[in-house]
Amino acid sequence: MCTGLVPLQTGLRPSLCTLPGPRVGRQQLTASAVHRRGQRAGSSIISNIATAPLPPPADLRRPARQQPETDKPDLSQAPPFTLTDLKRAIPQHCWEKNTFKSVSYLVKDVAIVAGLAVAAYAANTWWAWPLYWLAQGTMFWALFVVGHDCGHQSFSNSRKLNDFVGNITHSSILVPYHGWRVSHRTHHQHHGHVENDESWHPVSKKLYESMDPMARIGRLTFPISMLAFPFYLRSRSPGKTGSHYDPTCDLFVPAEAPLVETSNRFMLGMVALLAGFTVALGPLAMFNLYFMPYWINVMWLDAVTYLHHHGPEDEEKIPWYRGEEWSYLRGGLSTIDRDYGIFNKIHHDIGTHVLHHLFPQMPHYNLEEATEAIKPIMKDYYRVPEKSKGPIPFHLWGHLSKSFQQDHFVADQGDIVFYEKDPEFAANLKASQRKASA
Repeated sequence: MCTGLVPLQTGLRPSLCTLPGPRVGRQQLTASAVHRRGQRAGSSIISNIATAPLPPPADLRRPARQQPETDKPDLSQAPPFTLTDLKRAIPQHCWEKNTFKSVSYLVKDVAIVAGLAVAAYAANTWWAWPLYWLAQGTMFWALFVVGHDCGHQSFSNSRKLNDFVGNITHSSILVPYHGWRVSHRTHHQHHGHVENDESWHPVSKKLYESMDPMARIGRLTFPISMLAFPFYLRSRSPGKTGSHYDPTCDLFVPAEAPLVETSNRFMLGMVALLAGFTVALGPLAMFNLYFMPYWINVMWLDAVTYLHHHGPEDEEKIPWYRGEEWSYLRGGLSTIDRDYGIFNKIHHDIGTHVLHHLFPQMPHYNLEEATEAIKPIMKDYYRVPEKSKGPIPFHLWGHLSKSFQQDHFVADQGDIVFYEKDPEFAANLKASQRKASA
């Protein structure tokens, strides 16, 4: 059970993943307090929730840009409930971490990965390999989610165990665990903030217009953009500099550099292991066994991450915030739950994303029950996900495609903004394609 803030190994930053359970005061962190601390001090958000003053009444706040007209209430405005209200509605046992249960999920995933590889290698037929790529790529993604939970310290109450499992699972799919963990923590601490969010955040119109045309195509063309994750690890998002592999990147404080270096060594070990298997089994075998599933896993990761922050299932536009309009609660409420059909349990209920963003220290196996508990309080602020009509969530393909067609940039000014469309993007894309094929 989460009972309080536990510092990171560095001893310098409290972890978002150790947000206290429901026994806190009713005060809610104000956006202005967070804004003054800036991005580097974002890790203090949770520790201040219990002591910060209540925000001013809604009618005294700065007027916000209006949500595009719909029949629903304006969900970009501050909600009539607090983070504490949501916590108190969640059953106490949902906060408890069960190490045995977490390890059992990990063992099951590893067993399936090994079984699929052995069966496909033994069959070695043309028709079996594509099926294997899809199945194994999905399981690689499931392993990523296990490491993701380790990064949030929701795998167990032991930081050493969490970080060890996180390094093993993430390096096995070529992800630098600690480098990713810190940037993902930044994503949670500043979710919904135009400039301070870390992954799949919108670009301002000015930044959009300054981007190289090929960079725009790579970021905003579906499905090419679903291959972005390895490039994000190397060079981050547009408008940001540095790398997840570089201990001196401004993502990290100096005391975190040894952790980043540790994950890099795990990565090098995995590269050496892959090289050994390539020598032993041959390049073609490793292409089928590892390379293709790796890219399927990347597509899962990018698609799921994007869908949780873009493309709602009606005409509503998701708000993004700046300045005093941003708060941890409002940013978290701008995320979206999704139904992934048969894959919900395979990838450990990652679709219950709203509650996960608000309380990332909660184990994945309790997210569904906790979500049901907070729905009566959230009311319209909970966007009910469209149910998959079958085991495969084909309905999400349309939301992805539509979002990439119209969600290109946000206004340079304004504390509440919504995605806008570049009317020339489609024409520029076609021109670039003609130029490339000429």
